[in-house]
Amino acid sequence: MNAPIVSFTHVGKTFDVDGFELEAIREFNLDIAEGEFVAIVGSSGCGKSTLLRLLVGLDIQFRGQITVDGKAVSGIGSERGIVFQEHRLFPWLSVADNIGLGLVNEPLSAAQKHKRINDFIELVGLGDFARAYPHQLSGGMAQRVAIARGLVASPRILLLDEPFGALDALTRQQMQDELLAIRERAKITTVLVTHDVEEAIFLADRVVVMEPRPGRIKQVVEVALPHPRQRSSFDFHQLREELLHELTSDDHYQPPVPVQVRDLPLSYIAY
Repeated sequence: MNAPIVSFTHVGKTFDVDGFELEAIREFNLDIAEGEFVAIVGSSGCGKSTLLRLLVGLDIQFRGQITVDGKAVSGIGSERGIVFQEHRLFPWLSVADNIGLGLVNEPLSAAQKHKRINDFIELVGLGDFARAYPHQLSGGMAQRVAIARGLVASPRILLLDEPFGALDALTRQQMQDELLAIRERAKITTVLVTHDVEEAIFLADRVVVMEPRPGRIKQVVEVALPHPRQRSSFDFHQLREELLHELTSDDHYQPPVPVQVRDLPLSYIAY
């Protein structure tokens, strides 16, 4: 078995709140394989976003160890890109210039940067909007720009902190489909934080269910459903119910026995 690209080992995190120590994460242990898509789900306050901040290197004060390719994380690095819930685009910069911010610290010539930016504009399907400004984009398009900015430096790991949480339901589903297509083209390890169980099942290879206060792993679930996944399928619905139960109850889950109704009269069939 190949060594994991990301390893969390006995990771813990506390915050000082009004002179008291608040334990946010306790004994978090997880290995992530290269190319894997892992979703972390849990209620507010379970430490999901804190884990991403630790992995991307925005916060280096924690217990335990986080490694990328066997090297301890000690700050931000170009091998890790992140996309937040709010797109955080600069309104006075064009789509191309906003994406180009992801290359500020890259040792590339102007011509190389220009080509890289154009490549990633095409990757996220915004070829006609390179010179557009954020106010001219829909919410979904703005998030595509943010994803392109997170990918343009060619990181090996893409971190997503509830990237579609502010979008309407239809755009959210469209962006989930788009993310899978982008990831397939970019071949990148992905870690998604979300409170949406359905989103996690639709996208991820594994779902990590968190318990809150302090945040710790309750269960890690393999999602064996083939792509493209159908939200309306029985297996998808059953896994969704099981994960929802894990998030809301400590009792052992007993899935309901499926009931098949056969030979319905024609009056019950919708045309």
